[in-house]
Amino acid sequence: MGVERVYVARLVGLAVFGPDGERIGKVRDLVATLRVDASPPRVLGVVVELATRRRIFVPMLRVTAIDPGAVTLATGSVSLRGFAQRPNEALLVGQMLDAPVRIVESGEDAVVVDAAIEPTRSRDWVVGRLAVRVRRHRIGRREPVQVLPWRAVTGLSLTDRQGTEGLLSVFETMRPADVAAALSELPEKRQFEVVDGLDDERLADVFEELSEADQRNLLAHLSPERAADVLEAMSPDDAADLLHELPDAESDALLALMQPEESAPVRRLMTYSSDTAGGLMTPEPVILRPDATVAEALARIRNPDIPPALASMVFVCRPPSETPTGRYLGCAHAQRLLRAAPFELVAGVVDSELARLSPHARLGEITRYFAAYNLVAGPVVDSEDHLLGAVTVDDVLDHLLPPDWRDRLTDPDQTSEVSDA
Repeated sequence: MGVERVYVARLVGLAVFGPDGERIGKVRDLVATLRVDASPPRVLGVVVELATRRRIFVPMLRVTAIDPGAVTLATGSVSLRGFAQRPNEALLVGQMLDAPVRIVESGEDAVVVDAAIEPTRSRDWVVGRLAVRVRRHRIGRREPVQVLPWRAVTGLSLTDRQGTEGLLSVFETMRPADVAAALSELPEKRQFEVVDGLDDERLADVFEELSEADQRNLLAHLSPERAADVLEAMSPDDAADLLHELPDAESDALLALMQPEESAPVRRLMTYSSDTAGGLMTPEPVILRPDATVAEALARIRNPDIPPALASMVFVCRPPSETPTGRYLGCAHAQRLLRAAPFELVAGVVDSELARLSPHARLGEITRYFAAYNLVAGPVVDSEDHLLGAVTVDDVLDHLLPPDWRDRLTDPDQTSEVSDA
C-alpha cells in the first residue's frame, strides 16, 4: 500500500471505493482484536457505512490503498451482512479513543487521543503506536500529546478491559493452544478464576497445551476430585506426561480417583520411559478391523476431535480393536483411502510393509523413522504383533524442543531463541 503509518481518527468519514472506482460507502471505524499480553493488537478490518446507513465489515486484506482522501478495496465481493462486534474485538475509534491508560515508564495516568496502525511484513496491520495526553488537574493548561509504542502503556489489553466472564466468552472462540498462551500471561488470581470457570473437557484441552510449570501450578489449585476428572478428559499420553512430573504419592492418589477404564491406559504408558515410543505414543489411534470399508475409515478420520496427525492413517488389526489389539496387519494412509472406492475393504488397501516402532525405541530412532518414511504418525507394535498405540510427530517435537519452549514462545523477546533451539 506504500503507507507506513496511518492515524485512525483521520480515516473516519473517508470515502470507500471499489476496484472499478464505484463509491461503496464511508469509513466509520476500524476493528482490532484485543490480546491478553502487551503485544500490539492486529487490525482485522474496516467498518464501512453504506448509503443505506447499514454498517458492514470489510477485512483488512481487502484494502489495497489508504490515501489521504479515500480507501480503495481489492476485486471481489463484499459481504453485506451487518457488522456485529465479537467479545475479543475493540473499535479503535468508538472504544479506544478517549480510553484511560497508564504510561509504564512514568506511572502517569493518560487518555488516548489517537491510534496509529502500521503494516507488517506479513501484510497484517497492527496498532503500533498510541497518541496519548497525560491527565493533569491544572486549570487552563493542556499537556502536550505524546506518541508512544503500544507496549509503553497499560490499560487496553483484554484482561484490563474484560472481567472473568468476558474472558471466558472470548476463550470459547479461541484454539486451546492460544488459550493456554493467554492464560499463562494472566496474574495467578485471574488464572484460577478462569480455570474455575472452564468445564472439564475444555480445561483438559487447555492443559495439554500448557507448560509443565503451569500444569503443576494449576493442577495444585484444583481439588483432587476435579483434577482427576480433568486427567480423565485429557489424552492418555498427555495425562501420563503430567503425572510423571508429580511426586509418586500425588500421582498415585490421582490415578486412584480416576475411573479404572480411564486410568488403565495411563498406567500402561507410565511403565515406559518418557523418551521412548511407548512413553510418547497415544493408545487411542484410529483402529479398524480388516472387514471395515474404506467409507467407514474415511468417516472415522473426518471426526474433528481427532488431531490431524492421528487422522493421517488408520491402523488395521484383528479383534480386539482396543489397545493392545489383536494381531496388527498394517496401516492405511489417508491419501490411499481417498483414491479407493468407498465400498472396498480396508484390508485391500493396507500397507503391511511399513516398518513398526518398538515401544522401547528411543527418541533418536523415532526421529530417524519419521524422517526416513516422511510420516506424521507411526505404529507402535510389541514383539507379539499387538498394536499398542501410535506416535505422532507433534509428540516427538514436544520432546525435541527445550523443556521451557512453551514459556519462551509466549515471551516476545525469546521467540528467536526458540527458532534457533
